[in-house]
Amino acid sequence: MPVMGNMSLKPEKKSGRRATRAKPRESGRRAAGASKLARWDKQYVWHPFTQMREWENDVPLIIEHGKGAWLYDEHGAKYLDGTSSIWVNLHGHRHRAIDRAIERQLRKVAHSTLLGAASPPSILLARELVRLAPKGLTRVFYSDNGSTAVEVALKMAVQYWRQQRPPRARRREFIRLDAAYHGDTVGSMSVGGQPLFHRSFQDLLFPTHAVPAPYCYRCPLQLRFPSCGTACLDPLEQILKRRRGRIAGVIVEPLVQAVAGMITQPPGYLARVRALCAKYDALLIVDEVATGFGRTGTMFACEQERVTPDLLCLAKGCTGGYLPLGATLATDRVYEAFLGTHDDRKTFFHGHSYTGNALGCAAALANLEVFKKEKTLARVRKRATLLRALLRSLAREPMVGDVRQCGLMAGIELVADGTRAPFPFAARMGDRVAAECRRRGLLIRPIGDVVILVPPLAVSERELRRMADILLAACRRVHETRRAPRR
Repeated sequence: MPVMGNMSLKPEKKSGRRATRAKPRESGRRAAGASKLARWDKQYVWHPFTQMREWENDVPLIIEHGKGAWLYDEHGAKYLDGTSSIWVNLHGHRHRAIDRAIERQLRKVAHSTLLGAASPPSILLARELVRLAPKGLTRVFYSDNGSTAVEVALKMAVQYWRQQRPPRARRREFIRLDAAYHGDTVGSMSVGGQPLFHRSFQDLLFPTHAVPAPYCYRCPLQLRFPSCGTACLDPLEQILKRRRGRIAGVIVEPLVQAVAGMITQPPGYLARVRALCAKYDALLIVDEVATGFGRTGTMFACEQERVTPDLLCLAKGCTGGYLPLGATLATDRVYEAFLGTHDDRKTFFHGHSYTGNALGCAAALANLEVFKKEKTLARVRKRATLLRALLRSLAREPMVGDVRQCGLMAGIELVADGTRAPFPFAARMGDRVAAECRRRGLLIRPIGDVVILVPPLAVSERELRRMADILLAACRRVHETRRAPRR
């Protein structure tokens, strides 16, 4: 998944002084120049969502190991992992229980195919996911990551309608939200709304219907919640009514549109989407790749509005941030449409070489066990309350227009001098804040000019306070240098 921003960060000279909480810290990189690994990185590696021309002129940050909420570079400098390594890590790096589970599975088998065979870890994990998921989701189809979990759901939805009696082959259209992001495969890009990421591939994508996102800070209808009556849902109902008999499904992220800029949905929004899908007989696909596994304070975000989707997409935190693993959960209604004889050709002809990978499933089982033993969800809710209090200081900064939070997912939208006017694209304010945070020992990645803070669920109170302190100091520093007169 993309998180924009790769601003060049030059190494600083060592001062010999220890870092303090809010003052810039030393990077730990040796003044002797780039390491051999850094040179080889530039020579051989093509990084995702990274402008490689800039990367070639930078001193790469090479993470060598991690522990808890901290990451350590090849020279021993340490950084707080303020993005959970792009939203995947839950219980901290090198958690003993997950380490041991992977080691135990390695002594048995690392991987065996699910095509025509089964494996204990994949069976046990599917049973546990169904137990934890919203009631009514009963079947688990494994894949490799979030993009493929969504791709699976889209294909299931189209084939589901084709295999009804009588067939409803005209139902092959999807509705999605503005600024949506659901992955980088062709299908998942088609239901996305990120022009910067998708425009180069537009000719490959199938058309979809876009409806306004519930972006209350920049309401596309110029209204205010709750007096608006969630009017941004009216276009959704209009399309469902107008294209009745053609819509295969509606796809949404529940509670938070993550890559869109941590856009938090108003209360009741998801439940109304569910009701509209039921009214017009369209499948509801919920993408919990970012919000699943405790990020919002419940195991799955859709629980908070008592919504059961027809298809639920999972990945990222599934293994606690250890190994790639995706899953698409389906209801019996969807699953039974694929049952028949060999000659019926109703089989879901889709799969991945590493589907249900034994190591990944073993890690995922250990991850879920940690949730129970360490009462992770209770801690997330407690930390979320603290984070809300800590973000109040940021909300008062002149460069901060809006602070959005759901559980331990937060987005700080930077605007020009306290107005809602966005900064010019070339100003790269989000990148500048992220670079300043890195100098002070916090790793974050912005989405444009929305600064994202998504710490591991195991973050301590002290570590969370330090993250907030660094972020506040970085915003103030960038604001000061931006306003400083040129000499």
